Amino acid sequence: MFDTREGQRVPAVTFKTRRGSDWVERSTAELFAGKTVVVFSLPGAFTPTCSSSHVPRYNELADVFKAHGVDDIFCVSVNDAFVMNEWQAQQEAHNIGFLPDGSAEFTRAMGMLVIRDDLGFGPRSWRYSMLVKDGIIEKMYVEPEEPGDPFHVSDADTMLAHVAPGVVAPLDVVVLTRPGCPHCVRSKIQLRERGIDYDELELFRHYPHRALRALSGGDTFPQIFINGLHIGGADELESWLAERNAA
Repeated sequence: MFDTREGQRVPAVTFKTRRGSDWVERSTAELFAGKTVVVFSLPGAFTPTCSSSHVPRYNELADVFKAHGVDDIFCVSVNDAFVMNEWQAQQEAHNIGFLPDGSAEFTRAMGMLVIRDDLGFGPRSWRYSMLVKDGIIEKMYVEPEEPGDPFHVSDADTMLAHVAPGVVAPLDVVVLTRPGCPHCVRSKIQLRERGIDYDELELFRHYPHRALRALSGGDTFPQIFINGLHIGGADELESWLAERNAA
């Protein structure tokens, strides 16, 4: 069993990071003293769950965490600084910090070191997250000890619910567009005016036109999806926003 470290101080270690072509040492005193910090640790850079779910969601919700008193969010992995920097760049995860624990000093002191020789990984971190206030661990979410790579409780949404109970996470919005489409522009303006972030996919640029029909059942632009729901085009979005505002 992995023991919770709630109420204890984070281990005193120094992370050896890279900034440009220089080595930069960052101590836990520098990183945690006088701050409220969320840390999540995972098995390895570029691995599937870490890259597809764990890192992206913390990166997406970083502004929400900061609006509720969190100063920094750090991802820790038993990888060297070069690997961690490349992974951060590949993930475009610039809203959070990446801390390389190449020698597993921090992970070992946290009691979270596991040996994954079965995968050829060697020493790695068990997956967990924690909220640290002024160097003291207030809350930990440690994944259950079960086969594989469990990912049930150390996710960003679970931590956000602890940090800010009742907070509503931002909407997940995708706008499918084509260049030169005036209705696409109108939809994007409507979303921006209401402070709703969105991802835009220009289908002619990224995908065949049939992708639009496959996803939306139609062939006109734009097509908007919100939290997995197909809203429709610009007119349908306007109606959806009006209903949401009236609710």
